[in-house]
Amino acid sequence: MGDQVSSNSSPVTRMLERSHSFVFVVFAIFASFSTYFCMYAFRKPFAAATFEGEQFMSGAIELKTAIVISQILGYALSKYLGIKFCSEITQARRAAMLLGLVIVAEVSLVVYGLVPNNLKVLAIFFNGLPLGMVWGLVVWYLEGRRTSELLLAGLSCSFIVSSGIVKDFGRAMMAGDVAAWWQHLPLVGGTVSSLIGDVGEGWMPAVVGLHFLPLFVLSVWMLNQLPSPSEEDVAERSRRVTMDGALRINFVKEFFGALLLLCVAYLFLTAYRDFRDNYQVEILEGLGYPYADNKAIITKAETLVAFGVVACLALLNLIKDNRFGLIGAYGVMTSGVLLLGGATLGLELGYVSGFWWVTLTGLGSYLAYVPYGSVLFDRMMATTKVAGTAVFAIYLADAIGYTGSVGVQLYKDLAHGEMSRLAFFKGYTWFMAILGIVCLVSSCFIVLRKVDRLHRARE
Repeated sequence: MGDQVSSNSSPVTRMLERSHSFVFVVFAIFASFSTYFCMYAFRKPFAAATFEGEQFMSGAIELKTAIVISQILGYALSKYLGIKFCSEITQARRAAMLLGLVIVAEVSLVVYGLVPNNLKVLAIFFNGLPLGMVWGLVVWYLEGRRTSELLLAGLSCSFIVSSGIVKDFGRAMMAGDVAAWWQHLPLVGGTVSSLIGDVGEGWMPAVVGLHFLPLFVLSVWMLNQLPSPSEEDVAERSRRVTMDGALRINFVKEFFGALLLLCVAYLFLTAYRDFRDNYQVEILEGLGYPYADNKAIITKAETLVAFGVVACLALLNLIKDNRFGLIGAYGVMTSGVLLLGGATLGLELGYVSGFWWVTLTGLGSYLAYVPYGSVLFDRMMATTKVAGTAVFAIYLADAIGYTGSVGVQLYKDLAHGEMSRLAFFKGYTWFMAILGIVCLVSSCFIVLRKVDRLHRARE
């Protein structure tokens, strides 16, 4: 067996080893989906608050922008740390590390609620700092399997759906709707409802996180019951091993040109996805969709996006040949950036409504974004047979991507402070469509040439 998942012999693990692949897939998708879904309850609810009219330190940068940037800085630093720690971590420590990271994030949210607004910027940094490593730890459980596309598609669905749901949950919390819901539960409902009351913008993120903490603990336990990849998995997708410094350097040397183009595209794509995610409330209001009349509109849009992305990625599992599977991953990503341009053209010409434009930009951006953290590098490892783990390449791209996200946030407020977030997002969409096509198509050709050379050298 590869160094992939805990080799414990619990009854659940033995049952999964003996069960039909369908049972394993359903169990693994549920465990990974719910683990990462719950993580977003500690990361994204703060974005439901607007802090309207408030500036950071009475300066030119809006308070919400400063809070968003601070969390991204913590998250980006976490990705840099994850390049080493997530590629080296042993199987026995993954579950404990997952729990520890989220507990640190929740404590930071409690501090966020306690301190004045300007100091919230510092507290949210320490919230983002641990959470950036959660993705890599979860991917370790899923990569290198014959069903990896299905498993990673299910996992990817989690952060598409959860971001919208936890923000809607946060808005409902501030409106008092969650406290009203608790009143209907017997025995403890009335007490909990009175304790929650109408939660303000500062305390809302911590209270949302507490609602999801028990499910997160259960989900991590389930994830840790997954058996290691079988010998058939290893034969088809190659053995995945922890990577030391020498293996990481060798991987970068082998694929430098393609990785450079992928990272350039990902830098701006991550910033694009983050801008849409963090300012979705403001973008929708600019398009004429206020919260009072559209309480679940973000959840509705992101659910549609999730179904579209999962369907496309799941279809890649039908491609057994790893080379064609790699081409398919690039095809999905390129289709995503093409959709960004097409949807925006439709909006400008009046053929696409504001709601559908937000939905289609979400679908396009996630079609391009999600394969980076899942099937693209998994297929690359399987095709090339290079020793290591896809987690390293994922975190290399992520670290660069979230660094770019900070730059775009600052560029908007400092260079285009007078421009609405909706207008800025429209212009950015056109830029992302053009850049994405150039980088992704070029990278695909470079990778395929490298794969062919490696195969010829081994023959």
